[in-house]
Amino acid sequence: MWFKEDKEFKDLEDFPEDVVGFVYEVKHLETGKRYIGKKILKHKRTLKPLKGYKRKRVKYVESDWKTYTGSNDTTKRWLWSECDREILELCKNKTMMSYYETKYQFKRDAIENNNYLNDNILGRYYRKSLKKYMK
Repeated sequence: MWFKEDKEFKDLEDFPEDVVGFVYEVKHLETGKRYIGKKILKHKRTLKPLKGYKRKRVKYVESDWKTYTGSNDTTKRWLWSECDREILELCKNKTMMSYYETKYQFKRDAIENNNYLNDNILGRYYRKSLKKYMK
């Protein structure tokens, strides 16, 4: 389950109606390693048109946000029960999700700090490159 301040998020109904996704920080309790990322609540699925029609149908399907621990290879192996999962920001669109994810990654030095597993920010700033230039 996810937490934001003192509020628990167990189901889609716990989120405000206009929220599309959220920015999160996952902390593995055993190792203390952390990861900052973003997660969308519903995926858009396009279905083929009904017989006799030309327009494709759209269906929204709930994502795996309840058991999600991150997109990093290491975090994918973590069980959600082994982690503290904190929602940093609730977002109303994908643009704001990207903005807040980037903001928190820079604010918490996710690339420079070895406690974070983030390898890059925006696919543009990489941990390997920064180490090379910072010394």
